Amino acid sequence: MSVEDTVAVRVLLADDHPVVREGLCAILESDPGVEVVGQAGSGEEAVTLATRLLPDVVLLDLRMGGMDGVAATGHILRQAPRSKVVIVTTYEDDSDILRAVEAGAAGYLLKGSSRAELIEAVHGAARGATVLTPSLATKLFRARTVEPPPLSARECEVLRLVSQGLTNADIGRELFIGEATVKTHLLRAFKKLEVSDRTAAVITALERGLLT
Repeated sequence: MSVEDTVAVRVLLADDHPVVREGLCAILESDPGVEVVGQAGSGEEAVTLATRLLPDVVLLDLRMGGMDGVAATGHILRQAPRSKVVIVTTYEDDSDILRAVEAGAAGYLLKGSSRAELIEAVHGAARGATVLTPSLATKLFRARTVEPPPLSARECEVLRLVSQGLTNADIGRELFIGEATVKTHLLRAFKKLEVSDRTAAVITALERGLLT
């Protein structure tokens, strides 16, 4: 008998609804090859417990108050790099799936998945496989192949100046435009890059080669 057959997969559950956590726990622990080692009610708590418990797999809700599942995924994988994160959610929006996978999640399951699908996903993730609810495979492919809208020349110019440490007022003076106009260009760039702050916008634009 192999080690994989005798050693249970250690799982951490993270969801801000206690009833959901209990339901997932009951399903998983019906399989003798799975052991639920902890439960978290928030993204922050999931990071703390994952760092301490070092589970094989973290089943993580996508949308929780405070730190969401995507942000928590990044923190968990930095603190517990051997853990595998599987997002379990009711949402199946294309951008959500892509964000989760790009953050390093090993899989993405809907809460409507069957008991067999959930248990197989846990074992698969523990083995290093990518697990995805079948109905989401096409969505992920489509999300990966859609080109992000390009930044305008002015938006790139504003972000270049942001990368140099200039404030909105400084940028306005440099480009001979109003500070409110600078803010408008930034907000449009944030939306196109799917980020929420200046630092993330600059980093993302640099990664995509938009500020060369």
